[in-house]
Amino acid sequence: MNNKKFYIERIAAWIAAVILLQTLYFKFTGHPDSVMLFEQLGAEPFGRIGLGIIELLTVIFLILPKTSHLGAILGIGIMLGAVFSHIFVIGVNYNHDGGVLFSLALITLLCSIVVLVLRKDKLLGLLKK
Repeated sequence: MNNKKFYIERIAAWIAAVILLQTLYFKFTGHPDSVMLFEQLGAEPFGRIGLGIIELLTVIFLILPKTSHLGAILGIGIMLGAVFSHIFVIGVNYNHDGGVLFSLALITLLCSIVVLVLRKDKLLGLLKK
């Protein structure tokens, strides 16, 4: 990977990681907004805490260049779930936030896709094994 692609991949990975990381506080502390969201999804408390653990692993994978492709795969899966939950269950304008949470999910999804595309060599290496 050339320098330009490397820096784009690193920036995308860090953007996704920071967005995921800032949501962990709400999940792990049982913030009322997070509890309410997971109650609406029928996944409180195990879904909230379980997803928080998976997101923490995703952040770790994303920030390490050797494992960023794994973080991207997890990030894509998590964010597809978030996007579909917003569209079909909780709404795009969740809790009158103006669509901020939905937008953050889309940004994280896009950044994860960018990381995976730029690290496709690692993904192909996994598939060949």
